[in-house]
Amino acid sequence: MQERIAGYLREATYMRMLGLVIITSCFLASTGCATMSGVKEQYLVCPYDTVWDTALETMKDRPITVRDKAKGLIETDWVETEVAQRHFGMFNREGIGGVERARMTLMVKRVDDVTAVSLAENRESWHRRGGVTQQATKWWPIEPSEEAMATVLNRLNTKLKERGCNPA
Repeated sequence: MQERIAGYLREATYMRMLGLVIITSCFLASTGCATMSGVKEQYLVCPYDTVWDTALETMKDRPITVRDKAKGLIETDWVETEVAQRHFGMFNREGIGGVERARMTLMVKRVDDVTAVSLAENRESWHRRGGVTQQATKWWPIEPSEEAMATVLNRLNTKLKERGCNPA
C-alpha cells in the first residue's frame, strides 16, 4: 500500500515538473520571438558622419518625423499601402479594406572603430478581425516586411559602397 502511494506521489511530482517545464518553454519561446522580430543590424567600417548623411539620404522617400544626429535616431511617419485583401476566419471571409501601414526606425551608433546601423519596422493592417465592435475595426499589428527592410538596407549599402564604406 505504501509503495502504491509513493508511486502516485512520484508520478504527481513528475507531472507537475513536466507542466512547469512546458509552461516555461512556451513563455521563453514567445518572448524571445517577440523581442527579436523585425530588427536588422549591421556594422560598417565607415565614419559616423558618412553613415548618418547616407542614412538620411536613403530614408528621404519616406516622411521623416524624428531626425536626431546626437542620438543617431531617424524615425519615419506611417506610410499606407494598398495590399491584396486577406481572408480570415474559419469560413475564409473577406476583410474590410486591403490597407497596411508601416513606419521605420533607423539607429546609427558609434561602436569602437565601426558604426552600427539598426533598422526596425512597425507594420499594421486595417481590420484583420471579424465582428461588428470597435475592436474589430482598427489597426492590428502584423509581422514586419522582410522585403521592405531589405530594400532599405540594400539601398543604404549601395550608397555607402559608393562612398568607400565596407561591412565590418
